[in-house]
Amino acid sequence: MATSGQDESKRAAEGSVGLSPRDENLLAFERRGWSHPGAKEQAIRTEFGLSAARYYQLLGALLDSPLALAHDPMLVNRLQRMRDARSQARSARAIRPIE
Repeated sequence: MATSGQDESKRAAEGSVGLSPRDENLLAFERRGWSHPGAKEQAIRTEFGLSAARYYQLLGALLDSPLALAHDPMLVNRLQRMRDARSQARSARAIRPIE
């Protein structure tokens, strides 16, 4: 009988290793539009049973995954650009020493 590690290796060799159902659901969720502020956070709690902070932690890790990029390149690239823009904006607002 094959162990789970061997099963994983076999699926990888066959090219059938991909995103988990949860990861696919996270990406599908990100494709939606939101009608008003707070709607997305409420939907995160309802659909995933997660806090918004935990959801965004999972999403951030998923955006760095090559599997996510292969699954939906346009969405992942858009989300990465948005994340990078927010990061640059935060850096620009950082407290600067008084001269």
